[in-house]
Amino acid sequence: MSPDRGKFLEIASEAARCGGRVVLNSLGSISEKDISIKQASDFVTRVDRESEQEIIAIIRSHFPDHSFLAEESERDLETEGYRWIIDPLDGTTNYIHGYPAFSISIALEYKREIRLGVIFDPLRNELFSAVEGKGAFLNGERVWVSRLDNPGNALIATGFPFRRKEMTDRYLELFRSIFQGVSDLRRAGSAALDLAYVACGRCEGFFEIGLSPWDMAAGSILVQEAGGIVTDFAGGPEFLSTGNIVAGNHVLHGMLLNEVRKVFSPDINW
Repeated sequence: MSPDRGKFLEIASEAARCGGRVVLNSLGSISEKDISIKQASDFVTRVDRESEQEIIAIIRSHFPDHSFLAEESERDLETEGYRWIIDPLDGTTNYIHGYPAFSISIALEYKREIRLGVIFDPLRNELFSAVEGKGAFLNGERVWVSRLDNPGNALIATGFPFRRKEMTDRYLELFRSIFQGVSDLRRAGSAALDLAYVACGRCEGFFEIGLSPWDMAAGSILVQEAGGIVTDFAGGPEFLSTGNIVAGNHVLHGMLLNEVRKVFSPDINW
């Protein structure tokens, strides 16, 4: 990655905040005509698209030669060069209902590795950021994963497989197994925020199945730069391609991965 990492972070943060303003400006005013269905239980609104357009326009004005992988529009192929991975509104269903858990997620990939991540919660004005080798931050203050090492006291975040509801029984088997060994589980509806919360120690771990790259890219580097571990279900680095992720501090990651392996094949790929 070039010495321009400070500039990359500055522009990513600016773009995330701009997307956040777009999102907040329409909060509470979404009507049925503003909502489309991508697939069962998976929605997109005009706000998703407007936020994405603003984010891409800002980034492209500074880096016109860069590629993009954005949820609602541009899908440039994987490249050895710079590629921005964008979720303009992570938690769209929450947003539609006015449920206060949604975010903007922006990551920068270079040579097929995530080098930078920004997640912005516009409701709380919380900007999570990380640059490879430079640590993870919340509104400019350094953050770390939780040091808790007793699974029985741990708070774990997850998400239901709403795009693949036929997997519910197997997922609930995993949910039940993990729930028996921890303090509690949370399902807030924004994977990006879940990963950001692991990075800053608000919860000890996170697991989910069937995600897209833009759901995980920024959050993964946040957790890693905060001292945590992020893997796929096989314990390897292919979570962006498999869509299946386990994240946490060193103790909880191992516990979660063991439970996941009991229920799901390590190489499951939806």
